[in-house]
Amino acid sequence: MPPAVFVAAIFLTSVGAGVVGAILGLGGGILIVPLLTTFYGVHMHYAMGASIISVIATSSGAAAAYLETGLSNIRVGLFLVMATTSGALCGAALVGVVPVRGLELILGLALSYSAFATFRQLAIEVPGDVPVDPLAYRFRLQGAYEDIRLRRVVVYRATRVKAGFSAMFGAGVLSGLLGIGSGAFKVLAMDTLMRLPMKVSTATSNFMIGITASASAGVYFTRGDIHPLIAVPVALGVLIGASLGTALMTRMRNRTVRMLFLPVIAYLALTMILRGLGIELR
Repeated sequence: MPPAVFVAAIFLTSVGAGVVGAILGLGGGILIVPLLTTFYGVHMHYAMGASIISVIATSSGAAAAYLETGLSNIRVGLFLVMATTSGALCGAALVGVVPVRGLELILGLALSYSAFATFRQLAIEVPGDVPVDPLAYRFRLQGAYEDIRLRRVVVYRATRVKAGFSAMFGAGVLSGLLGIGSGAFKVLAMDTLMRLPMKVSTATSNFMIGITASASAGVYFTRGDIHPLIAVPVALGVLIGASLGTALMTRMRNRTVRMLFLPVIAYLALTMILRGLGIELR
């Protein structure tokens, strides 16, 4: 494939990944790595380096717009990112000590339950009758945003803060151990456990993933895993896609975003279970 065609193809693919990443709060990396390695024959190390850059681009492109609309909750994001970062450090320290296959199987089962819980909440637009949590009031983990689709201001507050924080720490541990992104876990913890509106969960996740990715980008750069011919079109494409995805998501219903999110979680659950059983998807 000629270099110009290769760069153009990667750019257009990255635009699509950026749209999906911004809407679902996962970052474009969950799509970039398999697309680059499977369809474009890019080496895994270069694909992962480009993925890290794409996550930062997604976060930068989407977070600013979500802050402007009020969908991204900075207090919730900064509070929970402490758990994921601490967990990731612990997970990295346990690499080689804890059996990975057992963890992958446990992770797959946990994701399966989360997929089931998400399916049960498909019809819920905005959480109602949220139990009062003293920690949520103490840390001011609440907010409001103007929902364009519902044509009203949605007021919300977090609940089960301890459970959400613990889930984030566990997600960070698994992320550090298995080398996987934790955007999906952030969204699940905020949506399923803390009962935040789905759009707030995905928007806040977009803000959080940029912090995590920025911390590890230097490592990839030092190792020489960030190839300009790959990383530049990926970053530009994802940045444009993230801007488009942000505009789309603000006009969607919470349940529409949840319906789009469900198959991603189901796929991740199946992948982790199969890996835990020693079966690799090709």
